Amino acid sequence: MGKKSKYDADLERLQILLVETQHWTIDQGRKTVIVLEGRDSAGKDGAIKRITEYASPRQTRIVALPKPTDRETSQWYFQRYVPHLPADGETVLFNRSWYNRAGVEPVMGFCTPEQHVQFLSDAPAFERILADDGIVLIKLWLDISKAEQARRLAERIEDPLKRFKVSPLDAEAQARWDDYSQARDRMLAETDHHPAPWTVVATDDKKAARLNIIRHILRSIGGPGAASDAPDPAIVFPASQSKGRLAP
Repeated sequence: MGKKSKYDADLERLQILLVETQHWTIDQGRKTVIVLEGRDSAGKDGAIKRITEYASPRQTRIVALPKPTDRETSQWYFQRYVPHLPADGETVLFNRSWYNRAGVEPVMGFCTPEQHVQFLSDAPAFERILADDGIVLIKLWLDISKAEQARRLAERIEDPLKRFKVSPLDAEAQARWDDYSQARDRMLAETDHHPAPWTVVATDDKKAARLNIIRHILRSIGGPGAASDAPDPAIVFPASQSKGRLAP
């Protein structure tokens, strides 16, 4: 077997630290929620795979909810997400989350403008309740350029192994690019708050993004994770510092 690439070696070191950090969170009874949002093809699935590859199967869950049922659409909006929140020692990763109502739903007309406005007001209050209960909430927005998104969406169609990634909404990602940009900017402006701030990740370079996402998560959780190198500030940065740095 040949020598490992720098990426593979860096990833292995970070995954070892992830295992050590999760062992600490389990021992300490810490509750962790990681929200991954972003444009289509920005790399959420790939990042989640590397984060959870060696995680404890009993204390780790990935939540990717389907379209809500008629009953769920009549509930309090956050209700369908609450049963998936972690107990002591658990880590939950949301591959898209309640923030559907800040992005795809208003852009595609799946919610009313009034529901959108109500959500932007309610989300920080909901997240404060989670934080007050001891949940560490890490919110990541994965950003991607329009050209790179187009390339990845085309690649999905051509690759038979990516069949399950192809969505009827893929074409809308490019056609409604500007609408999604406006929704993103409003979401970041209105729901970036202490103790649940948004962190932006530039993902045109997938491998660099994955490494830096893990570094950010490790340092956000603490414990053994505090020993991780800091993420590259050109790739991972607070939403409060994103002006002029997001894909237009």
